[in-house]
Amino acid sequence: MSDLKDSEKLFISTKPVRLFFKASLPGAIGMLASSTYYLTETIFVGRMLGEDAFAGLNLAMPFILIAFALADLVGVGSSVPISIKLGQGKSEEANKVFSLAVVLIFLFGLISGIFFYIAAPFIFQAMGASAEIVAQATSYMRVYAVFAPFASMSFAFDNYTRISGRINRSMFVNIFMSVMCFSFQLIFLVLLRLPIAFAALASSLGMLITTCTYMYPFLKGRMTLHFRRPEFKLHMIKVIVSNGLPSFLSNMSGRIVSIVMNAALLAVGGATAVSIYGILMSIDGLVLPTMYGLCDSLQPAVGYNWGAGRKDRVRAIERCCYTASISLCLLAFAVLMLFPEGTAALFVSDAADIISGAHLAIIIFAFNYLIRWLNFSTQSFSASIGKPLYATMISVSQAFVFPILFIVLLYPVGQIGLLSNITAATFATAVVALVILIKLMRVVSDKHHEKQA
Repeated sequence: MSDLKDSEKLFISTKPVRLFFKASLPGAIGMLASSTYYLTETIFVGRMLGEDAFAGLNLAMPFILIAFALADLVGVGSSVPISIKLGQGKSEEANKVFSLAVVLIFLFGLISGIFFYIAAPFIFQAMGASAEIVAQATSYMRVYAVFAPFASMSFAFDNYTRISGRINRSMFVNIFMSVMCFSFQLIFLVLLRLPIAFAALASSLGMLITTCTYMYPFLKGRMTLHFRRPEFKLHMIKVIVSNGLPSFLSNMSGRIVSIVMNAALLAVGGATAVSIYGILMSIDGLVLPTMYGLCDSLQPAVGYNWGAGRKDRVRAIERCCYTASISLCLLAFAVLMLFPEGTAALFVSDAADIISGAHLAIIIFAFNYLIRWLNFSTQSFSASIGKPLYATMISVSQAFVFPILFIVLLYPVGQIGLLSNITAATFATAVVALVILIKLMRVVSDKHHEKQA
């Protein structure tokens, strides 16, 4: 009960700006720290193992992220009803949703791990990769597949820890995960010079240890949420899936687009083009998780206040989210415009063709951040107040509909046309996001708010 009171004090009583600094900044720092494991992994592979290994990693990563997206579907999808029910004072119902979600995450991780372990070599052969790149990508993906049921839980338990009001714990555990992954990567790749499979093993071990660290206080009953016997009710599974669908579709669509992009880039530019695209995705893999931390760390607070009928606080919290997202995106834009070649050189040390080819691609990609904040923040806003349809429209537009459209339109231009895809899709999606934001502002300004069931 004291934990529930702590959550209520944080989410309901704390002034919005102070809440932002207490919840969002630690969340952003934690997400930034947790995302650096992939960044350091790509840097070590690119600099220590060569271009074929780097290309293999970038071919395999979209499929690995699909496996994690299934866990994220449940983790994010369960966070919304859990937060709303806690805001309504229905703690036991929240515990049942939490317990069901943990079981579903494990099952999804197990199924996806088995599938990708078996299918890996056939997938990369079908994409047209050379035999050497197929071997590199297969060995890399199979290690992640083995650890998928356990490693994928670390992302969901980060959400549940923040819902329990333990924002600083979430931040420190994410930093711990980054340190663990980096340490294993340093030992396996730099000191021992082991092959690419050990890059995947390093990150998987780090995530496994992190999952155990996250789960320990829940198992001891020290958090707001407690384990109960899971009840597999179809209605609740539908609620979880519908709320997690925007994030899942965004992740899934983005991964499908990456797979299509890699196949197209292999056709027009070979391993070099795939490596340049991998650099762009690595940059995005640093900026987007930070923005995710800024906005989604506030999601429990928004859901809690929405469930409690406090629209005034919902509006104030979201203003903080948008302001922070704008600031981050402008910073990313400035850094990429000033240091395009320096950014590329972080990932590959002596591949002059990749560095020179990435120069223009990074400059074009930088313009994506001038408007990306609008799309991401509005998607998060929609999901936080239980408007999954709006969030889905934005996520699918950004991650699938417009990217596929522009792949078709820009393919005749060649490599640089394909690498301009993300920026073009972002600006097109901004139109959809702006229309939805106007609708959301009308909803949260409505004086008559029915509490969510």
